[in-house]
Amino acid sequence: MATDRATGGTTDSGRVEAFSDGVFAIAITLLILEVNVPEAHSGSELWHALGEQWPSYCAYVVSFLVIGVMWVNHHTVFTYIARVDRTLVFLNLLLLLVVAALPFPTALIAENLRQPDASNVAAAVYGSVMVAHAVTFVLFWYYVTRTGHCFDERVDVRAARATRARFSLGLVVYPVTVGLAFVSAALALAVHGALAVYYAFNQTPVPTRDPGSRA
Repeated sequence: MATDRATGGTTDSGRVEAFSDGVFAIAITLLILEVNVPEAHSGSELWHALGEQWPSYCAYVVSFLVIGVMWVNHHTVFTYIARVDRTLVFLNLLLLLVVAALPFPTALIAENLRQPDASNVAAAVYGSVMVAHAVTFVLFWYYVTRTGHCFDERVDVRAARATRARFSLGLVVYPVTVGLAFVSAALALAVHGALAVYYAFNQTPVPTRDPGSRA
């Protein structure tokens, strides 16, 4: 747990994590607001109207997984961050900017998934937002591992720095989904869902020192 210290231009990380959790919570809640209650005058009409909304259900589930896994990864990293400085606060805000934007491309792809040309554009926009997320997360991780001054004493900073390449995997994968969007929007959305599941079960751990080590 972070301490209440403020030294060398850094402050306790608790407020930053609490603020971030709030942004994640609002973004993930906004997703369901894009799934509308259909109008119908009979049971059969309602079943049909509910079935017609399948793009909204698919977009909701995928984006819920994406934001949920983002939050888990963010929380895991902040478990080892004891203090933040001004630069890290702004990099975290940049990351949250992208998280808060995700309900927009979710609604866009849900609205246009059945339209041949529009669906490709909508899926490309969705993929572009995910590229932006990958970029902001990599910037965040590169900065926090540069000197390790924000980590607590458990972290092996040298080993953490060595994980940069794996943390940067999204910079390769997500641009591919933008290109895939122009082949099949539905397939691109499915790939985003599969990637979210992959990252949920195959996270890069924050390396820690041996309890007896002082290096």
